[in-house]
Amino acid sequence: MFRRDFLKNSLLVSVGTSVLPGTAAPLITKPRLSDREYWVQTLTKIADPVLTNLSQGKLKAAMPVEAAKGQEKDRPKFTYLEAFGRLMAGMAPWLELGPDDSPEGRLRQKYLDLIHQSLAMGVNPQSPDFLNFNQGAQPVVDAAFLSHALIRAPKQILDKIVPETRANLIKALQSSRIIKPYYSNWLLFSAMIEIALLRLGEQWDAMRVDYALKEHQNWYKGDGVYGDGPEFHFDYYNSYVIHPMLVDITKTLSEQDKQYEELYQTIVHRAQRYAAIQERLISPEGTFPPVGRSLAYRFGAFQALAQIALMEKLSEEIKPSQVRSGLTAVIKKTISAPNTFDKNGWLQIGFSGHQPSIGETYISTGSLYLCTTGMLPLGLPATNEFWSAPAEDWTAKKAWSGLDLPTDHAIKG
Repeated sequence: MFRRDFLKNSLLVSVGTSVLPGTAAPLITKPRLSDREYWVQTLTKIADPVLTNLSQGKLKAAMPVEAAKGQEKDRPKFTYLEAFGRLMAGMAPWLELGPDDSPEGRLRQKYLDLIHQSLAMGVNPQSPDFLNFNQGAQPVVDAAFLSHALIRAPKQILDKIVPETRANLIKALQSSRIIKPYYSNWLLFSAMIEIALLRLGEQWDAMRVDYALKEHQNWYKGDGVYGDGPEFHFDYYNSYVIHPMLVDITKTLSEQDKQYEELYQTIVHRAQRYAAIQERLISPEGTFPPVGRSLAYRFGAFQALAQIALMEKLSEEIKPSQVRSGLTAVIKKTISAPNTFDKNGWLQIGFSGHQPSIGETYISTGSLYLCTTGMLPLGLPATNEFWSAPAEDWTAKKAWSGLDLPTDHAIKG
């Protein structure tokens, strides 16, 4: 009996520890999660309250609605579509890998099932969780994030929507056309919805798409940065919205019509530069500057960098493993902040922890789920260099440790 117990304890303890004769076995420590395992664990932790409840038609009953003072009555009109659309936009590339027999593959099957059940609930007019696609201005934003998710997961989400849900979804997206977008990055929201309708095989409004693309070409300021409308804003909207939507809108169009290929390549080139700038913004400690509005989207501020990594189009001087390491540091720094989640697992307003005053009047609980768009590289297989290569320090960490670095230059055009 002693021999069997001793061998059992010896196999369970961490490598490098030893059990001395006459002493108890040391406490068993859990093996350290890989970066990918940590990302998946974090993504599913964020997703669970939203998808578990919406899939059962209980989202509106269960989800708290935290909002700025004076906005408590208004934001419930919009917050539920925000939560679902934004969460889907971040999860979609991971789900697009599809199910398989691995533990992660089985997990993807679970969440694909929840997504399809949730979508059915959200677009069914008879559902207690029927989502608002056309009342007020805000729904055009989150109908666009939902549309972006469909573009990011065409095989596992868009093409597998059952006929009844598909019909309801099309009607819901079309109903958002009554909303006039602001003369800003909002033009891309209307355009992205039309791109989803195109991909769904429906009639789409090419004028809305063309207008958004042409105005953003006019608003380009140089060195990978667009204005948010005619003016330049020093915030993260180039990452929250502008680069990711411009890239996927023009990519979809170029697949339909080769005349868009040159524009697509130009937009990708600019996005590469912006991603390179973003990689340099990650401090050695995994923090980043709290500049501009919508900071409550947390590490969603790095969606542009995450998307270029997902596309495997990082600039030559940037290794995928250093982006993985940098983004992992940011995610860990963010998620570990006290009170990021409430007692029931819902996100709370804040940049680092719970900071209600950081939320603008348009921010509520559902808004916060845009953070998941910082995790797009989960759409790369575990065997991809992004995940399989040894960890490497990111640019700022190298720079502040005294390592020699190449110079950094702006791009032209």
